[in-house]
Amino acid sequence: MTAAKILKELKALGNEATRKHYTKWGAGENQFGVKLGEIRKIAKRLKTDHKLGLALWQTGNIDARFVAILVLKPKELSKDELDEMVRSVTFTRVMDWLVSYVIRHHPDKEALRSEWLETDNIMAARAGWAVTASVVAKGAAGLDLKALLDRIEAEMGDAAEDVQWTMNICLAEIGIHHKKNRKRAIKIGEKLGLFRDYPVPKGCTSPYAPAWIGEMVKRQEEAAEA
Repeated sequence: MTAAKILKELKALGNEATRKHYTKWGAGENQFGVKLGEIRKIAKRLKTDHKLGLALWQTGNIDARFVAILVLKPKELSKDELDEMVRSVTFTRVMDWLVSYVIRHHPDKEALRSEWLETDNIMAARAGWAVTASVVAKGAAGLDLKALLDRIEAEMGDAAEDVQWTMNICLAEIGIHHKKNRKRAIKIGEKLGLFRDYPVPKGCTSPYAPAWIGEMVKRQEEAAEA
């Protein structure tokens, strides 16, 4: 199977509603608007194919990059290759998939995380904070939570919107999983007010950090009492 053949297949699966939705959220024109369920079906059929994954990524096509993420072998990417991939991303949903399926399984993720937190590249910074949030949720080994909260309080309000999202996740994870820092995390969320009025479907938790922290802590307490 070649990248050209996969692109042809993706083009045939293009969905106008999906394309419009992705365009609205910044995907650009290099896409067909393929539903993620169809992306997963193609990747399942292809199985792991690192060479093909790299070729698909190089097309720059959004749908092809979704497929690439699912068929790549994370450990076969060098640190520099992964860094270059991250910095080439133009669509946040691709970035979030890359974090979930590739970066979190890469042996250099900690070194890259530290570098990405200091970069001006918006997508790399988004990735850096997303990985940091994951470390926080898993125990925060090696992290200075006070310093992280200091930085979030000082920088999140003026950060790019795409970076604010994962900084906010990190803030919430600190409040949810680290009781000693919970009050301060909530106060920072209240002070900044980010995502306070974010539209949320009925039954879903608000991304507004104080509300998110409160809901998740409540669930933890109810589970402990059950």
